[in-house]
Amino acid sequence: MEHSILLDVLSSLQRLFVGYIPAAILGGFIGYLISINGTIYQLFKRIFQIPHSIPPIALLPIALIVFKDSEVATVVVIFIGTLWTMIVNTAIGMRHFYRQNNNFRAAIFHIFHALKVGIWVAWFTVIATEMLTGPKGLGSLAWDAYKIGNTNYIIQAILYIGVIGSLLDQFLDISAYLLTQMVSQGNRSA
Repeated sequence: MEHSILLDVLSSLQRLFVGYIPAAILGGFIGYLISINGTIYQLFKRIFQIPHSIPPIALLPIALIVFKDSEVATVVVIFIGTLWTMIVNTAIGMRHFYRQNNNFRAAIFHIFHALKVGIWVAWFTVIATEMLTGPKGLGSLAWDAYKIGNTNYIIQAILYIGVIGSLLDQFLDISAYLLTQMVSQGNRSA
């Protein structure tokens, strides 16, 4: 088993961001468009709940058949899983924004909630796809360690996965807090 923790961490983060960032941007935009009109929101919310209810990892076999390259298939699965999550959660959040008389603090809270749920889905999907497709990444490290019975590597991989997931969550919390503070200060000075 040849793994470098640094390379595995970087591999996992690369997959995460390549799939997550475009999905977050596109999903946020589509969610915003859906939320503008109440009737459109009700219609599309129900339609988008169907693909949103499919665990992203279930799409991996289809993605592998279509793209034939496990790296591309993995990123596509991360993108699709995150996309539906972002669309649904952004649309719900923006509807709350409109109901609360365009309260920007509420909008920031809900948008960052959508980003957090999206990154959780993306991170879980990264680890699961790496376990199935390998050869690099923290998921692959944990799975390879399991196959050879190396409990230390399994625990080490799990700790890295947890710490990185927590840091990503904290980063989004801090960003939301700072943005909320900026909006609050802007309201006071106006």
